[in-house]
Amino acid sequence: MEQLLYGEDPEPSDRFPAGPLYVPVRPGPSGSVVRLFRTPLGDRSAVGFTSACGLVATLGTGQAWIRLAEPALRALTTPLGVTTVTIDPPFTACAPAPAGQAVPAGPAVPAAALAASARWTGWEESRR
Repeated sequence: MEQLLYGEDPEPSDRFPAGPLYVPVRPGPSGSVVRLFRTPLGDRSAVGFTSACGLVATLGTGQAWIRLAEPALRALTTPLGVTTVTIDPPFTACAPAPAGQAVPAGPAVPAAALAASARWTGWEESRR
């Protein structure tokens, strides 16, 4: 397999530090705590932004942040089992509803459908 030149390769083979990052944090018992996020596949990831504008555009103006170099961010998250650092994620999912808020219930299931389900289950068990 031939090595692509950097101009042709969308993701160069050599990793390089991103420099100082804007890292989202949340309040913790002893000060600020790095926020961890999930990738689309569900893995935990630390997140850093190369600009404050990028952080605000993605997470909003109320998000607290600190400046950290990528190696420092990795050093903080590796003991937690988080080995991925995502830099400048394009978007995030909406925040979940607060725990105290009621979540609207789904559509009610008619009693006839429940009875039919029970009959169907019994029919399946009787065929064994």
